[in-house]
Amino acid sequence: MPIEKDIKQSGFNNPYHKLTVNLMYTNGWLNNQYAKILKPYHITEPQYNVLKILNQIYPQSASINFIIERMLDKMSNVSRLVDKLIAKQLVVKVKSTQDLRSVNVALTTNGLRILQELNNKIIESETNFIKLNDSELDSLIILLEKLRKNKS
Repeated sequence: MPIEKDIKQSGFNNPYHKLTVNLMYTNGWLNNQYAKILKPYHITEPQYNVLKILNQIYPQSASINFIIERMLDKMSNVSRLVDKLIAKQLVVKVKSTQDLRSVNVALTTNGLRILQELNNKIIESETNFIKLNDSELDSLIILLEKLRKNKS
């Protein structure tokens, strides 16, 4: 469905404005798709992102700065996200081996188990709600990367 019908808007100032609104609307739609999957686990998308980052280096731990550098949403309060994941027993704080004054974060076995369940559900769901063929996916990925190439 055209973006104009989705948001009940008659037109846009120019194609750049239409693209921007379309990207923001699509981002919201994708976030809602993920929220439906994550909700039964009482996990938000930024919390899921932290778990995925920690999974990439599992069984090692990571500093808060390491996590921040890799977050999809750079405005996330990672310390708060980690505290919530600790309360859910999905991650733990461990002393850094490099800097004894510093604390790192690591996945628990429960966090790893939940993450594997979620990854399976998300992979299955993505193939259902993203209705693009391989060529369309490749083209869209290239265009989005080109769009971000000159990010500030």
